[in-house]
Amino acid sequence: MILGARNEAVADRDPRPVLIVTGLIQEARIAEGPGLTVICSSSDPKQLRRMMASFDATSIRGVISFGVAGGLDPSLKAGDVVIATEVVAGERRWASEVSLSDELLRSAGLGRQRVVRGGLVGVEAVVAARDSKAALRSETGAAAVDMESHIAADYAAAANLPFAALRVISDPANRSLPQVVSTAIKPNGDVDLRKVLRGLARHPTSIRSLVTTGIDFNRALRSLRGCRSFMMDAVLGRAGLVAEA
Repeated sequence: MILGARNEAVADRDPRPVLIVTGLIQEARIAEGPGLTVICSSSDPKQLRRMMASFDATSIRGVISFGVAGGLDPSLKAGDVVIATEVVAGERRWASEVSLSDELLRSAGLGRQRVVRGGLVGVEAVVAARDSKAALRSETGAAAVDMESHIAADYAAAANLPFAALRVISDPANRSLPQVVSTAIKPNGDVDLRKVLRGLARHPTSIRSLVTTGIDFNRALRSLRGCRSFMMDAVLGRAGLVAEA
Protein backbone atom coordinates (compact mmCIF):
# COMPACT_ATOMS: atom_id res chain seq x y z
CA MET A 1 0.00 0.00 0.00
CA ILE A 2 2.75 2.45 0.91
CA LEU A 3 4.70 1.70 -2.27
CA GLY A 4 1.57 2.09 -4.34
CA ALA A 5 0.77 5.46 -2.77
CA ARG A 6 4.34 6.61 -3.36
CA ASN A 7 4.24 5.58 -7.01
CA GLU A 8 0.93 7.38 -7.44
CA ALA A 9 2.41 10.56 -5.93
CA VAL A 10 5.40 10.37 -8.27
CA ALA A 11 3.08 9.94 -11.25
CA ASP A 12 1.06 12.98 -10.19
CA ARG A 13 4.08 15.19 -9.63
CA ASP A 14 4.34 18.26 -11.83
CA PRO A 15 7.44 17.64 -13.99
CA ARG A 16 8.32 21.31 -14.31
CA PRO A 17 11.36 22.57 -12.36
CA VAL A 18 11.31 24.88 -9.35
CA LEU A 19 12.91 28.30 -9.80
CA ILE A 20 15.67 29.03 -7.28
CA VAL A 21 16.49 32.72 -6.90
CA THR A 22 19.97 33.59 -5.63
CA GLY A 23 22.09 36.71 -5.31
CA LEU A 24 25.65 35.37 -5.45
CA ILE A 25 27.35 32.91 -7.77
CA GLN A 26 28.42 30.82 -4.76
CA GLU A 27 24.76 30.42 -3.79
CA ALA A 28 23.79 29.53 -7.35
CA ARG A 29 26.46 26.83 -7.55
CA ILE A 30 25.25 25.27 -4.31
CA ALA A 31 21.64 25.26 -5.51
CA GLU A 32 22.22 23.69 -8.93
CA GLY A 33 20.69 20.26 -9.45
CA PRO A 34 18.00 18.20 -11.18
CA GLY A 35 14.49 19.59 -11.05
CA LEU A 36 15.76 23.11 -10.43
CA THR A 37 16.26 26.21 -12.54
CA VAL A 38 18.67 28.64 -10.88
CA ILE A 39 19.12 32.34 -11.55
CA CYS A 40 21.65 34.69 -9.95
CA SER A 41 21.04 38.42 -9.61
CA SER A 42 24.65 39.38 -8.77
CA SER A 43 23.18 41.18 -5.74
CA ASP A 44 21.54 43.68 -8.12
CA PRO A 45 17.79 44.06 -7.53
CA LYS A 46 17.30 45.95 -10.82
CA GLN A 47 19.01 43.17 -12.73
CA LEU A 48 16.91 40.57 -10.94
CA ARG A 49 13.70 42.37 -11.87
CA ARG A 50 14.77 42.40 -15.53
CA MET A 51 15.56 38.70 -15.36
CA MET A 52 12.23 37.90 -13.74
CA ALA A 53 10.30 40.07 -16.19
CA SER A 54 11.55 37.96 -19.09
CA PHE A 55 11.15 34.62 -17.30
CA ASP A 56 8.30 32.35 -18.42
CA ALA A 57 6.23 31.62 -15.30
CA THR A 58 4.47 28.73 -17.02
CA SER A 59 7.77 26.84 -17.24
CA ILE A 60 8.10 26.41 -13.44
CA ARG A 61 5.97 25.08 -10.59
CA GLY A 62 7.23 27.20 -7.70
CA VAL A 63 9.79 29.73 -6.50
CA ILE A 64 12.31 29.48 -3.66
CA SER A 65 14.61 32.31 -2.57
CA PHE A 66 17.85 30.64 -1.48
CA GLY A 67 21.05 32.14 -0.12
CA VAL A 68 22.66 34.11 2.67
CA ALA A 69 21.18 37.04 4.55
CA GLY A 70 22.02 39.71 7.07
CA GLY A 71 20.89 39.02 10.59
CA LEU A 72 18.34 41.27 12.29
CA ASP A 73 17.41 39.06 15.23
CA PRO A 74 20.27 39.45 17.75
CA SER A 75 19.90 35.83 18.86
CA LEU A 76 20.88 34.47 15.43
CA LYS A 77 24.48 33.59 14.64
CA ALA A 78 26.35 33.07 11.38
CA GLY A 79 25.21 29.75 9.90
CA ASP A 80 21.74 29.78 11.46
CA VAL A 81 18.93 29.06 9.00
CA VAL A 82 15.79 31.16 8.60
CA ILE A 83 12.77 29.68 6.83
CA ALA A 84 10.59 32.65 6.00
CA THR A 85 7.07 33.02 7.31
CA GLU A 86 6.67 36.17 5.23
CA VAL A 87 8.63 38.75 3.26
CA VAL A 88 8.21 42.47 3.86
CA ALA A 89 9.32 45.37 1.66
CA GLY A 90 8.03 48.83 2.49
CA GLU A 91 4.25 48.61 2.84
CA ARG A 92 4.00 45.30 1.02
CA ARG A 93 3.93 41.81 2.51
CA TRP A 94 4.01 38.38 0.91
CA ALA A 95 3.22 35.25 2.91
CA SER A 96 5.22 32.10 2.27
CA GLU A 97 3.41 28.99 1.06
CA VAL A 98 2.66 27.17 4.31
CA SER A 99 2.94 23.63 2.97
CA LEU A 100 6.26 24.33 1.24
CA SER A 101 7.71 26.06 4.29
CA ASP A 102 6.52 23.22 6.53
CA GLU A 103 8.16 20.70 4.23
CA LEU A 104 11.44 22.63 4.40
CA LEU A 105 11.18 22.72 8.19
CA ARG A 106 10.44 18.99 8.46
CA SER A 107 13.37 18.11 6.22
CA ALA A 108 15.63 20.54 8.07
CA GLY A 109 15.40 18.43 11.20
CA LEU A 110 17.83 16.01 9.58
CA GLY A 111 20.71 18.50 9.66
CA ARG A 112 22.83 20.03 12.38
CA GLN A 113 22.02 23.65 11.67
CA ARG A 114 19.87 25.74 13.94
CA VAL A 115 16.68 26.35 11.97
CA VAL A 116 14.06 28.96 12.87
CA ARG A 117 10.96 30.45 11.34
CA GLY A 118 10.93 34.21 10.87
CA GLY A 119 10.16 37.14 8.64
CA LEU A 120 12.49 38.51 5.98
CA VAL A 121 12.90 42.12 4.93
CA GLY A 122 13.62 42.82 1.27
CA VAL A 123 15.85 45.81 0.48
CA GLU A 124 17.40 47.43 -2.58
CA ALA A 125 20.92 47.89 -1.16
CA VAL A 126 23.13 46.13 1.35
CA VAL A 127 22.25 46.96 4.96
CA ALA A 128 25.74 47.16 6.40
CA ALA A 129 25.55 49.19 9.60
CA ARG A 130 24.62 47.59 12.91
CA ASP A 131 22.35 50.55 13.74
CA SER A 132 20.50 50.16 10.43
CA LYS A 133 19.91 46.49 11.16
CA ALA A 134 18.57 47.35 14.60
CA ALA A 135 16.20 49.92 13.08
CA LEU A 136 14.84 47.36 10.60
CA ARG A 137 14.37 44.85 13.39
CA SER A 138 12.46 47.41 15.47
CA GLU A 139 10.30 48.45 12.52
CA THR A 140 9.41 45.03 11.15
CA GLY A 141 10.25 42.39 13.76
CA ALA A 142 11.92 40.40 10.96
CA ALA A 143 14.69 37.89 11.56
CA ALA A 144 16.87 38.68 8.54
CA VAL A 145 17.32 40.91 5.49
CA ASP A 146 18.29 40.21 1.87
CA MET A 147 18.00 41.74 -1.59
CA GLU A 148 16.23 38.99 -3.54
CA SER A 149 13.36 37.49 -1.53
CA HIS A 150 10.91 40.37 -1.98
CA ILE A 151 11.38 40.32 -5.75
CA ALA A 152 11.01 36.55 -5.91
CA ALA A 153 7.93 36.68 -3.68
CA ASP A 154 6.31 39.39 -5.80
CA TYR A 155 6.95 37.39 -8.97
CA ALA A 156 5.48 34.23 -7.45
CA ALA A 157 2.38 36.07 -6.23
CA ALA A 158 1.76 37.65 -9.63
CA ALA A 159 2.12 34.23 -11.31
CA ASN A 160 0.05 32.44 -8.64
CA LEU A 161 2.95 30.13 -7.81
CA PRO A 162 3.92 28.73 -4.39
CA PHE A 163 6.78 30.63 -2.78
CA ALA A 164 9.20 29.95 0.04
CA ALA A 165 12.51 31.39 1.20
CA LEU A 166 15.44 29.72 2.94
CA ARG A 167 18.16 32.08 4.06
CA VAL A 168 21.30 31.50 6.13
CA ILE A 169 22.68 34.22 8.37
CA SER A 170 26.04 35.50 7.13
CA ASP A 171 26.57 38.74 9.03
CA PRO A 172 24.88 38.74 12.48
CA ALA A 173 22.82 41.65 13.75
CA ASN A 174 25.52 42.85 16.13
CA ARG A 175 28.15 43.24 13.40
CA SER A 176 28.59 45.92 10.74
CA LEU A 177 29.83 44.96 7.30
CA PRO A 178 32.96 46.66 5.92
CA GLN A 179 31.99 49.18 3.25
CA VAL A 180 34.06 47.40 0.60
CA VAL A 181 31.79 44.34 0.82
CA SER A 182 28.83 46.15 -0.71
CA THR A 183 30.84 47.41 -3.71
CA ALA A 184 32.95 44.37 -4.57
CA ILE A 185 30.40 42.17 -6.39
CA LYS A 186 31.02 41.58 -10.10
CA PRO A 187 28.13 41.51 -12.62
CA ASN A 188 28.37 37.69 -12.66
CA GLY A 189 27.84 37.54 -8.90
CA ASP A 190 31.46 36.76 -8.00
CA VAL A 191 33.69 38.81 -5.69
CA ASP A 192 36.01 41.39 -7.27
CA LEU A 193 39.26 40.80 -5.37
CA ARG A 194 40.89 43.86 -6.91
CA LYS A 195 38.23 46.11 -5.43
CA VAL A 196 38.64 44.40 -2.08
CA LEU A 197 42.41 44.99 -2.15
CA ARG A 198 42.00 48.62 -3.22
CA GLY A 199 39.53 49.14 -0.41
CA LEU A 200 41.95 47.65 2.09
CA ALA A 201 44.73 49.90 0.78
CA ARG A 202 42.57 52.95 1.43
CA HIS A 203 41.26 51.71 4.79
CA PRO A 204 43.85 49.32 6.28
CA THR A 205 42.14 49.40 9.68
CA SER A 206 39.22 47.46 8.17
CA ILE A 207 41.32 44.30 7.72
CA ARG A 208 40.19 42.73 11.00
CA SER A 209 36.54 43.43 10.21
CA LEU A 210 36.94 42.02 6.70
CA VAL A 211 38.58 38.83 8.01
CA THR A 212 35.75 38.32 10.51
CA THR A 213 33.22 38.92 7.75
CA GLY A 214 34.97 36.36 5.56
CA ILE A 215 34.92 33.76 8.33
CA ASP A 216 31.20 34.33 8.91
CA PHE A 217 30.48 34.19 5.17
CA ASN A 218 32.30 30.88 4.79
CA ARG A 219 30.41 29.50 7.78
CA ALA A 220 27.16 30.60 6.14
CA LEU A 221 28.09 28.92 2.85
CA ARG A 222 28.89 25.66 4.65
CA SER A 223 25.51 25.81 6.32
CA LEU A 224 23.85 26.61 2.98
CA ARG A 225 25.46 23.52 1.45
CA GLY A 226 23.98 21.51 4.29
CA CYS A 227 20.59 23.02 3.50
CA ARG A 228 20.65 21.88 -0.10
CA SER A 229 19.73 18.29 0.71
CA PHE A 230 16.62 19.18 2.66
CA MET A 231 15.66 21.81 0.08
CA MET A 232 15.78 19.02 -2.50
CA ASP A 233 13.66 16.82 -0.22
CA ALA A 234 11.06 19.59 -0.09
CA VAL A 235 11.19 20.23 -3.84
CA LEU A 236 10.84 16.55 -4.69
CA GLY A 237 8.24 15.91 -2.00
CA ARG A 238 4.71 17.17 -1.52
CA ALA A 239 5.16 20.79 -0.43
CA GLY A 240 2.37 22.18 -2.58
CA LEU A 241 4.49 21.60 -5.68
CA VAL A 242 2.87 18.32 -6.68
CA ALA A 243 0.24 18.55 -9.38
CA GLU A 244 -3.30 18.17 -8.05
CA ALA A 245 -5.15 15.01 -9.02
